Amino acid sequence: MCGIVGYVGNKPAIDILLDGLEQLEYRGYDSSGVALKCSESIKVYKAEGKLINLREELAPHAYELAKSTTGIGHIRWATHGAPTVVNAHPHTCNCGNLVVVHNGIIENYKELRAELEAKGCKFKSQTDTETVAHLVASVYAEVKDLKKAVQLAAKKLQGAYALCIMHNSEPNKIVATKRNAPLIVGVGENEFYVASDVPAFIKHTKRAIYLSDNQVVTLTSNSIELEDESGNILTPKIELLPWEPVALSKMGYKHFMLKEIHEQPDVIRNILVGKLHTSDSDIVLDEVKLTKETLKKLNRIQIIACGTSLHAAMIGKYIIENFCEIPVDVEASSEYIYRKTVTDEHTLVIGVSQSGETADTLTAIKQSKARGSHILIITNRPDSAMAREADSLVPVNAGIEVSVAATKSYIAQLTSFYLLALYMAEVKETMAKSDLTSLKSEILQLPQKIEQILAHKENIQACARKYANTRDFIYIARGINYPTALEGALKLKEISYINATGYPAGELKHGPIAMLDETMPVLSILMNGTVYEKLLSNSEEAKARNARMIALTNSDDAKLDDLFDYIIKVPDVTELLSPIIAMIPLQLIAYYIAEFLGKDVDQPRNLAKSVTVE
Repeated sequence: MCGIVGYVGNKPAIDILLDGLEQLEYRGYDSSGVALKCSESIKVYKAEGKLINLREELAPHAYELAKSTTGIGHIRWATHGAPTVVNAHPHTCNCGNLVVVHNGIIENYKELRAELEAKGCKFKSQTDTETVAHLVASVYAEVKDLKKAVQLAAKKLQGAYALCIMHNSEPNKIVATKRNAPLIVGVGENEFYVASDVPAFIKHTKRAIYLSDNQVVTLTSNSIELEDESGNILTPKIELLPWEPVALSKMGYKHFMLKEIHEQPDVIRNILVGKLHTSDSDIVLDEVKLTKETLKKLNRIQIIACGTSLHAAMIGKYIIENFCEIPVDVEASSEYIYRKTVTDEHTLVIGVSQSGETADTLTAIKQSKARGSHILIITNRPDSAMAREADSLVPVNAGIEVSVAATKSYIAQLTSFYLLALYMAEVKETMAKSDLTSLKSEILQLPQKIEQILAHKENIQACARKYANTRDFIYIARGINYPTALEGALKLKEISYINATGYPAGELKHGPIAMLDETMPVLSILMNGTVYEKLLSNSEEAKARNARMIALTNSDDAKLDDLFDYIIKVPDVTELLSPIIAMIPLQLIAYYIAEFLGKDVDQPRNLAKSVTVE
């Protein structure tokens, strides 16, 4: 959520800031701004809406700003205060000499604001961030040292934050710190970058330092100083980033979402490399530290996640219970952290997060770890804060995902859950060898089956066009594909703004059936297996209420032709693996409907890619 970019070096800072913010647009935002150290003062420019508006604001000042080699920038997703120019970052103190950009939420900002107003500070915005600007400036007035002022001020802050701060009296310097929010330093030749995520500077350098909580870094064009909150000097650990700048290219696709949907066969292949060689080989998860003795002592598993990751977790529950015979609870992280949870050393807690920085899930993980639970993290970012809390780790290897609506990271999470469940079943010896071999064989074939779907998208595109103008949409499924219905509905809601809802098909007659008429599309996820006939009966109930019926199926059942107005066929697959195959057409339906409606597919309104506030 939100994005920070900072630069100090020997190049025009404005170009690097704007390009870096553009690379972070995928995170979602509603305003933007930059601050640059010019000859006599720090200049601040802000704009509502997209970056193009900020570029227009900056255009008349291009000549002057091109001389600046130090600056910080920000794209904001509104939390405190409306998305206005006044509330946009950067924020300054009253005299304008100190400027700050911030990701996260300062929980005690109201108390701090009251104290600062009593001292004479005049607030212009509704944000919690402006409190930081006044607080650091007031400390600076006493200590006359920016690094020391940031260290002292940070001790008074409660909540989550990533901060980048400049002061006019200390030119060509950026001081940054963080707590429970991501912040990374990029290391160049006589230049440094600081950002909330790697894409902001990956095209300039692949060397980076991941800041830990409460560390304070001071950057100039030719020096870096890293200290802990008490001022003890630390040696920075420089890591080599694995990403290439080409990962941020659309590679000829109209949108990142469509590109990322098409990357999914290779994503699965990348996950399987080194983990599953043949159908007869054991699952290899080197970073999972669950021994047979550990698994024997477990009396429950808790999976905590948010959004799309929560739907992956629901399928994870189904297959872990099926394969491993251990009871599994799944709960939204935002609910988990505000109730008394029964978690101890006999509980395996699995956190699922694409970014590994999701604030609610990170808090839940820390709470469970404090109670002695074994923590296993499934994430696309093995360098993330959540991964660093883990006892065991399953990196999903999806590569960078730019589109706000998760697609390939979801499929990667599902694949990782299958590997984890099979691994645990092998260790516990709860599945027959023949069943293990059969499932592994089908998993190895999944990439080719997804490629078959992607090679024949015309029918899916035609279906999307037919239903693009509907105001409501219902997805129904049963058993293992109920979460697939929820995720399909979420994708449509996220990028088309159509009111889509997923239901367990057996629940239709307990209320939702009242909504059905000739205007309501109902999409049945009708995969061969134990609940096929039951779901067929539920679909007939909907048809009897004149609903517009769509089937997503791998069945050749002739009865479907009379029951459904539209049929989307997918390759045959065992019921236990059907959520992976079924999800691909649902992603494409959401994508094409949003495209037909002219929506901003990659950056839907009000959404952020990484939600780093509770």
